[in-house]
Amino acid sequence: MKPKCPASLVWVFCIFSTLPLGAQTLGDPFWKQALGGSVIGLPSVQGGSVVVVCDGGNLKAYTRTGRFLWNYYARGRLRPFVTRSREGVSYIGRTTGALIAVSRTGRELWRANLGAPLIGPVLKGWDGRIFAATEKSVFCYTAAGILLWYKRLDQSIVIAPQADQQGGLILVLANANLLQIDGFGKTRSLSLPEVPRVIVPLGGINPESGNELHAIQIPLLILFKNGEIAGYGGDYPSFPMLPDQPIAAVSRDDQVGITLRNGQVLLLSLHEGNILWIEDSIPHDLEAARKSEESEEIEEIEENEESKEIETIAEPGVLEEALMLYDERGLCILSQTGAAGFTQAGQRIWFIRIIGASALPNFSDEGLLYSGGNDWILYAYHLKNQDRSQPQSVYGPLPEGKYGIGDFVPSRPSSYTQISEAGVRSTLAFITTALKEGRVGEREQEFTTYLMEVVSSVRSNFKSSLIHPPVDFRLRSEAVQLLAWLGSAETIPFLAAQFSREPEPVVQASIAEAIGRIGVDPEGLALKAFSRRILPPAQITDEQVLEAIAAAVGALCRFSGPPLSQAGIPLLVSLASYEKPLLVRKQALQQIFSLQ
Repeated sequence: MKPKCPASLVWVFCIFSTLPLGAQTLGDPFWKQALGGSVIGLPSVQGGSVVVVCDGGNLKAYTRTGRFLWNYYARGRLRPFVTRSREGVSYIGRTTGALIAVSRTGRELWRANLGAPLIGPVLKGWDGRIFAATEKSVFCYTAAGILLWYKRLDQSIVIAPQADQQGGLILVLANANLLQIDGFGKTRSLSLPEVPRVIVPLGGINPESGNELHAIQIPLLILFKNGEIAGYGGDYPSFPMLPDQPIAAVSRDDQVGITLRNGQVLLLSLHEGNILWIEDSIPHDLEAARKSEESEEIEEIEENEESKEIETIAEPGVLEEALMLYDERGLCILSQTGAAGFTQAGQRIWFIRIIGASALPNFSDEGLLYSGGNDWILYAYHLKNQDRSQPQSVYGPLPEGKYGIGDFVPSRPSSYTQISEAGVRSTLAFITTALKEGRVGEREQEFTTYLMEVVSSVRSNFKSSLIHPPVDFRLRSEAVQLLAWLGSAETIPFLAAQFSREPEPVVQASIAEAIGRIGVDPEGLALKAFSRRILPPAQITDEQVLEAIAAAVGALCRFSGPPLSQAGIPLLVSLASYEKPLLVRKQALQQIFSLQ
C-alpha cells in the first residue's frame, strides 16, 4: 500500500486517447511549497516571481524556481486580491478597509483607509497611479499613496472595475448603468437593459463618443446572462446567442475568447460575427476515464471524506468563475477545476484537471501554472514550449499608453513669469488645497502644466531674463514639491532634465526630493541625472543637494528594488565615501542600511 497523499493535492490524469496529437498534460509539479494557509486569491505572476495572498493575513513571494523570497504579515485578514505594479509593488486590502502597498522586497510602503473593503483587484494606470473600489466608492492614488480624486456612487457596484485599455476603468452598477471613468475621474455612463454578465473592452476610441458625458468612449462587447451578445461603439454585425451563460472573456485583435458556465470555451470573430470554434475546456470523457482507472492512489483519495466534499464543490463541467488569457501562445482558460490551452485554430494543446484548488490558478509568461490548494500548498507546473516570445524582465509589461501629463514645451517667454509673485503664490496655495482634499481630478493636466511652467521659468526666459525674470526660487521649489505630490511617473523625464540644468541648489535639492517621493523611475533616468552630478567630472559640492540625492536614491531603490538598486547602491556608496561632508555620509549610510 502506497502512502496516502493529501486530499487536496492537484492530480493530473494523462488520458492521451482524448487528446489531439501533440497535446500535453502536466505530470509532477515543477516545485511545491507549504504556505501555512490557503491561497484565497489569484496568484500574481510577474518578472520571474509569484505572489500569493493567504487566509492568515499573509502575502508571500517565491521565485519561479520555488525559492522563498519574503513574507509580509498584514496584522489582520486580507481580501482575496493582489495587484502588482510594473515596479513589483503589491497592492492588497484588509477586510477593515485598509489599502496597503508592499514593496518588491516585502516591506510596507504606505497604507490608506478606504472606509470599506475592496470589492475587486486594484487596477493600474499608465503612470503609476492606481484605482481602488469599494462597494460604493472609487479612489485614485499616486504610486506614493497620495489621493488624487475619489467618487461616491449612489448605487452599489455589481461588476467590479476592470481596465478599459485607455488608462481608466469601467464598472457596472446595480441599476444596470455602465460607467467609464478615465484616469482623471471624468465619468461617462451607458444605461443597459439589464445587468450584464461580462464586459469586454475592445481597445481603441469610439469615434461617436464626442464630449458628451453619457457617451462611453471605448468600444465594448457586452455579454448578458441569457447568452445575448451586444457590441457597442463600433460597426459590429449581429452576433449569435451563446449556448450557455458566459462567465469570462478576453479580447485580442479581431477576436474574443469566451468561457461558458458549462465548461466550454469558444472563439468569436468580431468582424464576421460568428463563432469560429467551440470546444470543451476539459474533455468530457476525462471524468469517465478517471473513474475507470483502478489505480491505488485514486481509490485512496475517493475513500477520503474531505476529498468527497471537495469534488462536490468543484463539480466537473460547471464553472462559476474563470480567468482567460490570450497572447501569441494561444487562448488559455483557467478555473478551479482545471486549465487548458488552445491554439488560435481551436486545437487543445495542453490541459490539467485540478481537485481541491482554493482559488483560481494563474499562468506566467515563463510557461508556469501556479495553483494553491486547500492542503495549504502552492504548486507550480511547467508547460513545455509555453513561455512567451517577448524578452523577460523583472519589471512588468510597459504601459499601453500615456496620459500626456509630462508632454511639456515651455513657452518663450513664459506667460507665468509675467504674473505677480502674489498671483503665483495664490495659485500654488489653491493647488495645495486641492491635493490635501483629494480633489485634483480633471484639473490634473492643468495643474501639472502650470507647475512645470513655474519650475522651468529659469530656463524658458534665458534670452529675456531682464524683461521677464524667473519666478522666485522659493516659489519654484514649492512648485517642485507639488509636482511630487501629484506623483505622475510621466513627469520624471522633465524633473530629471530640470535637475541637470537648475542653477539654484535649493531648487535642485527639491527636485531630487520630488523624484524620491514619486518613487517610480523604471528607465533609470533620474539615477543617470544624479550620477552625472555626483561622479567626475561634473561633481557638485553643495551639502543640501547631496543629502537630497542620497535620500532620493534610497527611496527609489526601496520602491522598485532590483535592478534599480543595482545602479543606485553604487551611487550611495560614492556618497558615503570619506571625502563627502559628514551629514551626506550619514544620510547615504542610512539609506544603504535601509535596503538590507
